[in-house]
Amino acid sequence: MMKFRFRRQGTDPQREKIKQELFAFNKTVEHGFPHQPSALAFDPKLQLMAIGTKSGAIKVYGVPGVEFTGLHKDTTAVTQIHFLPGQGRLLSLLDDNTIHLWELVAGAPREVGGENATRVTVLHLLRSCDLLCIGTEGGGVYFLELPLLSLKDGDTLLQDQVVQSLPDDYRCGKSLGPVESIQEHPQQPGKILIGYSRGLVILWAPSTRQAEQLFLGKQQLESLVWERSGNLFVSSHNDGGYCVWTVTSGNGCSAQPSTTIPYGPFPCKAINKILWRTTQTGSPVLLYSGGMPRASYGDRHCLTVQQDKTHVTLDFTSRVIDFFTVHNIEQEKEFDEASALVVLLEEELVVIDLQTPGWPTLPTPYLAPLHSSAITCSFHISSVPPKLWERLVNAGKAQQGHQQTHRTWPICGGKNLAPPSKQHELLLTGHEDGTVRFWDASGVALTPIYKLSTANVFHTDCDPCDDPPDPSDDPDMQQEEEWPPFRKVGCFDPYSDDPRLGIQKISLCKYSNKLVVAGTAGQVIVLGLNEERSDHSVEVSVVDLLQDREGFTWKGHDRLEPRLKPAPFPPGFQPQALVQCLPPASVTAVALHAEWNLISFGTSHGFGLFDYHKRNAVLARCTLHPNDSLAMEGPLSRVKSLKKSLRQSFRRIRKSRVSGKKRTITTPTSKVQEANAALAEQEDVAPVQRRIEPRSADDSLSGVVRCLCFADTFLRDGTHHGPTLWAGTNSGSVYAYALEVPGVGSGRASERGGAGDGSACVEALLGKEIQLMHRAPVVSICVLDGRGKPLPDPYEASQDLAIAPDMTNAHSVLIASEEQLKVFSLPKVSAKTKFKLTAHEGCRVRKVAVVLFLSTAQEDYSEHTLVCLTNLGDLHLFNVPGLRPQVRYSCIRKEDISGIASCVFTKNGQGFYLISPSEYERFSLSAKVLTAPLCSVQLDRALSGSPSGLHGNHSVRPS
Repeated sequence: MMKFRFRRQGTDPQREKIKQELFAFNKTVEHGFPHQPSALAFDPKLQLMAIGTKSGAIKVYGVPGVEFTGLHKDTTAVTQIHFLPGQGRLLSLLDDNTIHLWELVAGAPREVGGENATRVTVLHLLRSCDLLCIGTEGGGVYFLELPLLSLKDGDTLLQDQVVQSLPDDYRCGKSLGPVESIQEHPQQPGKILIGYSRGLVILWAPSTRQAEQLFLGKQQLESLVWERSGNLFVSSHNDGGYCVWTVTSGNGCSAQPSTTIPYGPFPCKAINKILWRTTQTGSPVLLYSGGMPRASYGDRHCLTVQQDKTHVTLDFTSRVIDFFTVHNIEQEKEFDEASALVVLLEEELVVIDLQTPGWPTLPTPYLAPLHSSAITCSFHISSVPPKLWERLVNAGKAQQGHQQTHRTWPICGGKNLAPPSKQHELLLTGHEDGTVRFWDASGVALTPIYKLSTANVFHTDCDPCDDPPDPSDDPDMQQEEEWPPFRKVGCFDPYSDDPRLGIQKISLCKYSNKLVVAGTAGQVIVLGLNEERSDHSVEVSVVDLLQDREGFTWKGHDRLEPRLKPAPFPPGFQPQALVQCLPPASVTAVALHAEWNLISFGTSHGFGLFDYHKRNAVLARCTLHPNDSLAMEGPLSRVKSLKKSLRQSFRRIRKSRVSGKKRTITTPTSKVQEANAALAEQEDVAPVQRRIEPRSADDSLSGVVRCLCFADTFLRDGTHHGPTLWAGTNSGSVYAYALEVPGVGSGRASERGGAGDGSACVEALLGKEIQLMHRAPVVSICVLDGRGKPLPDPYEASQDLAIAPDMTNAHSVLIASEEQLKVFSLPKVSAKTKFKLTAHEGCRVRKVAVVLFLSTAQEDYSEHTLVCLTNLGDLHLFNVPGLRPQVRYSCIRKEDISGIASCVFTKNGQGFYLISPSEYERFSLSAKVLTAPLCSVQLDRALSGSPSGLHGNHSVRPS
């Protein structure tokens, strides 16, 4: 009789329906600051702002929660954007010389047309919104009719026509150069001011096709701006100066008036853009970018704001792209009365309150520069308790106390239709400069809440106390004012005082308010939340993970030197204990169990266990292979050479043959190996799965600890459960320790620190040592209760915040390696089921999380699902504990290594990953839980019935 080894199961319609109710993949919103911005625009009627990027994206922002995104068909830089005020339409000019018209359809923009001209240098939209003026590199000015973007015949102004009306002594046989600026007369619609690069400015009336006035500038022109009344305009030039011109009635020529060079008399850089805003007090506000003295401050990125005797030079850390003011635009208003200045920089957006004395900076509710210092890790907390949320918000407000203004966010267009989030969510980002930043991730706008700095725990190369005193703190030093009057503005600072401060791992217990932060130099800091400022010293404990191992020499950086004297700590998270690992290698894994007052940490050399309540190290385990003398010298290959790999394979074969003749010794490790061997014999059961390649046993990176896990489970026997610690390494080893925690008995977890356990200490005893058969790196360890569900977080069960785990049935442990997923029964550690990755392209598991998915159809139905992200950027979902594949989604490009490495999952089925150094892409795997923009904009025109989104149709090209 023929036996069929393989049986293909048919699809279950009922199960397919359940999967549709549980799973759905969507990329929802991009958080952070747009990468490589290149253009800026503002609609004063709709109060919307648009930012264009070098990748061809256009992002429109309004009130927090109102966001639209569009992408040109070609990946070409956006060089200019212009709104059609009040219409929800905008024009974009690309670097490939194409002009595109976009419109908000049902609350989102789409492209409806385009045009290509000779090399365009400037666009200007007339207030009537029916005519677009185009200045070109050849000096011509063309007029396009909107919205069709068709060339208006007979209105083109060529440079030859302008030259004919110039005085002979001004012509000099030279070209006027490209058109640099076009500005419409503020009081006489249709008349435009045209400025040429050589310095000539003309007031042109298209209706009569005559130049009403000529302004004979002699210096290279950079920009023009009208004064509100139209009686004068201001021009800025490449010598760092500006001129104020008077406009008279009738034809005539005006010579260039005297030039004001604010930062002269020595040579200065060009003033790229200038704005003139009138005020009721009489003195106008003058704003301009550039103009710095070349020799002294030629490398500074500055924007100057001056009004009468008040003069401030805003000093930024990145290049100024563009800026605008929020001011009165109604014709009946007599003055501009600018209320806010919005500056788009290469790396951040800065908003200045122009109504409050001192012109302070407004905090940004979105578009915050996530990369103000490079992001090194991230951590997500869902369902944040209200008490913790309130204390974090208050700590953040205390940090910004000196910057508080009463001005509301000026970009307030649109309406956020999304319902308020039922739960608070936190995204924590660790940074290269030793800071941890807390973000409100509850909605579309990723808003900064609070910033924690760990630098003041240590002596660094650039201590704050070593800095020169601040002149503003000493009245005697204020007699000689600095010129230019610089003021540092913005928070983008890509430089770190000490690279050892970099944050590598974060863990936060939301119920006990305990935070663990681990860094590049082996530092592990335990912090607690305090609402008051305090000065105290931090107790330091040193843990030697090598345990005096002979023959090992650390060749890396020195450990950070902790401060021995009390240091000031502001309200918020304050350090309570500091653990320093030896050797000071980067921390690769941390785990926190606040209910037991324990933290565990791992590096490339081993892992340790620390009782931060007693301030003593419980365990220090070296994970280095005896041959790992190069464990700290960089990413060497797992298998040194093909010859060595073959030699090791033959040795393993010989060993297995010899060991088969001997009596098997029963140990925890051998039991697992037996189970692995039994499963290996069944490898042909699933023909779509590929065989796993074994790794070298003496790999120089085998000691790296990849994951740590605390669990209250059965390790010694099947009747007594208790605290355990699990650690997985790069060589496929898993160490399981039984912990004796005072005050935590079998079957219950009680508060520690009682009267009877004052002198008792935590003890750790190795219970199991598992070696995965193919030595694949262990990515994740998760203990499952008797119902096959992951154990609740610390304090959740003991304080009735979650369903208590099932302790009556047998537990199991889910171990995910780079190659496969395995479930072992506890306490015998016998293999129950496994799944080997099926991708024959050679995919590896990079990130793993157990996620709770809620059904869209049944309120009380949910499933725990294992989510795996591979190095190919695919997301694989498996049920738990059966490990049956559910769905697979393509999420991240496989070439995007940093995006895959930065991915973090939430417990409710969402995720974040970096799409650029400054932006997170948010996605959802859940059909029910979705955080995406839901908004509308009230336009001056009727909306069509097209679907919402930032869309594009076609492009046309004017010649």
